[in-house]
Amino acid sequence: MPAIYPDSVLMIFCKAPIPGQVKTRLQPALNAEQAAAAHRQLTYMTLERAFQQPLCAVELHCAPDAGHSFFQDCARRYPLTLKGQYGADLGERMHHAFADALGRYRHALLMGCDCPSLSSDDLLRALAVLHKGHDAVIAPADDGGYVLIGLNETQPRLFSDMSWGHDQVMATTRSRANEMGLNLYELDSQWDVDTYSDWLRYSAM
Repeated sequence: MPAIYPDSVLMIFCKAPIPGQVKTRLQPALNAEQAAAAHRQLTYMTLERAFQQPLCAVELHCAPDAGHSFFQDCARRYPLTLKGQYGADLGERMHHAFADALGRYRHALLMGCDCPSLSSDDLLRALAVLHKGHDAVIAPADDGGYVLIGLNETQPRLFSDMSWGHDQVMATTRSRANEMGLNLYELDSQWDVDTYSDWLRYSAM
């Protein structure tokens, strides 16, 4: 089935599910192995959403690289492309991903792999917003960050000198976009799985 937006790409950032290195805030309620299993489960959930509709090309951006067996399994299960993440911090990695993607596509979305509230229809709406001429689209998170961002052009200032993980990330991004004169569209606020209470909320869905 042809993609709804063949000139667009959805980039999903994901870490290799190495025990002790992912979803550490779910510990000690979950042990390291269980937290890594939770990470794998959330990633598969995200990929299911990404392919629920034939939206656009999908890329899984892997850290530390695409060689882990989990990423290879994802590529066998889903028609996606594996990419590496490059940069010293999250902001650099995000900017690099957009710079690369927007050299190949007209529109690009970037999201993480742990947001159960972000639906396939939300992704469709985000792509539609970019096509209608908004410079950027973003899905705020209840914790003060954001879970998705989309751009038509690279905007390095949105990603530089940012205290990632801080509860002012969305507010700072919104302020910078305003100062830059960007026409920013905000989706409904979302929640992601950071803490054990978030995991319980997801598990009850």
